[in-house]
Amino acid sequence: MDKSMHPENMTYSLRRQMLARIFIVTFLLGIAAFVDIKEMEPLSAISASALFKIIILTYVLSLLYLLLLKYVRNISLNIYIQSICDVFLITGMVYATGGIRSIYSAFYPLVIISSVVFLGRRGGLIIASVAGISYGLFANFEFYGLIRPIYSTPVYDQLRETGYFITRISTHILSFYFIAFLTSFVVEREKRTRTLLAKKQSDFDQLNLLHRSIIESVDTGILTVDLAGKIKSFNRAATEITGIPFRKVENRKLSEVFSAFPVLRGEQDAAGSRPAAKNPFEIPFSAADGRRLLLSCSCSPLRDHKNLEIGNIVIFQDLTEINEMRESLEKSRRLAFVGEVAAGLAHEIRSPLSSISGSIQMLLQDPYARETNEKLMQIILRGKDQLEAFLKDFLLMARPAPGLREEIDVAGTITEVVESLRCVQDWHDAIEPVVRLPDKPLSIHANRTEIRQVIWNVILNAVQAMPEGGTLTVEARPARLHEREGVEILIADTGNGIDGRTLTRIFEPFYTTREMGTGLGLAVVYRIVEGYGGEIRIQSEPAQGTTCRIWLPRRGGNAAGNVAA
Repeated sequence: MDKSMHPENMTYSLRRQMLARIFIVTFLLGIAAFVDIKEMEPLSAISASALFKIIILTYVLSLLYLLLLKYVRNISLNIYIQSICDVFLITGMVYATGGIRSIYSAFYPLVIISSVVFLGRRGGLIIASVAGISYGLFANFEFYGLIRPIYSTPVYDQLRETGYFITRISTHILSFYFIAFLTSFVVEREKRTRTLLAKKQSDFDQLNLLHRSIIESVDTGILTVDLAGKIKSFNRAATEITGIPFRKVENRKLSEVFSAFPVLRGEQDAAGSRPAAKNPFEIPFSAADGRRLLLSCSCSPLRDHKNLEIGNIVIFQDLTEINEMRESLEKSRRLAFVGEVAAGLAHEIRSPLSSISGSIQMLLQDPYARETNEKLMQIILRGKDQLEAFLKDFLLMARPAPGLREEIDVAGTITEVVESLRCVQDWHDAIEPVVRLPDKPLSIHANRTEIRQVIWNVILNAVQAMPEGGTLTVEARPARLHEREGVEILIADTGNGIDGRTLTRIFEPFYTTREMGTGLGLAVVYRIVEGYGGEIRIQSEPAQGTTCRIWLPRRGGNAAGNVAA
């Protein structure tokens, strides 16, 4: 049996052989019926009635073969039984159609060929031997008169000639073995070819699997495009970065998916509006979920085995977080520089302020100058207080002192700040405060002065954004962020709002849109929140108001905070 073939495939092929046998005998049945109906002369010594019986016997045996295949699982045994039975049936057909002169002896090679295919050379030689013995015995019985064909012809006596008989029988038997050897040679060559092809296919599949595994495993987006600029492949990382599955980008133009992508090699841009790609380069991209990304891209030509360029390979990475870290580092660097300047600046300003303050207070004690210079002196003192407040904010923003940290109640601090802000100049009756605080205390471990300063600055900005009045909402609740327990403070107003350009710069020191502002309020807030490892997010639309969310951990840390606008 051919061990290279799977048993299921062998069974399937064996059933196909049964169908072929039925087709052949049905064809012969049609010929016999035609001869019988037309009452033709015994052309080619055909005995229709005997042929009918053999054909019917073949149908019966085919049914038995099916049952045998069901109950006998040994495929080789099934093939041997069927092949030997086929040899005997062909011998009977030869007997019914004119003896050794019958043309139906040509069916012997068919059985031998099928045996070689299923059983190999050894099986084919066995069936060829059975066919040779069966045909040889029948020919000898006929030659010596032990049996006589159903139809005899005037030329039958020619078979009595020994030379003709020997030539006839030896030619058939030799052809049986020749066909068995030739078929086995062809089958073995085909088997070796099939084995080699299967090995090559296996090697190719493994190589293809390795290639796909590498491409799909890397965390870098990889896509390929043809010379027309149409996307042909899109790996897993590319889908994760863009949020777009491959089925939605397949065969689409690269410029349709990545609108800011430059012109690729081999791609023609008639309008000439886009520059050519130069490695590496960065492009903005809007992900499927609405995120704005910054992608670092690189292009390389894609070549086939003949080194002909067939497209381009595009490799890209998401630099959004790295860019944010870079911007945060740059801000920290600037703040560090400001901190160095602040120490000297504070010393240089505070010294003269002390002298001015002492001198003015001495003048106030002079009764003669009190009436004439009191108003001027009050203005100087107010300016001195403003300078001291500015220096305090500047130092807190540039180099916040650790101070004493203790357990403080955030809800109580918010209540205290809101009550205090009712006394500032910017507060008026048209502002409606809405304060939502939990019944239980919200405690965090922090410096009381710093937390009060954060809440004061943000609420004061909200009040100043509503010169015509509005609703001031202040909330506080427990919140969990990045697997850390903390407190979220929400401060919202219904004021003028902030435009997108200003929103990106609100945490920059000395940046302000108010005429008398110093631009240090939110810079101080950011610096303090950053020092605690917290997070601050501000959302705003012009004429729609502003919402600020501040998250502070229950236990302060030194990790850099996150800022989003």
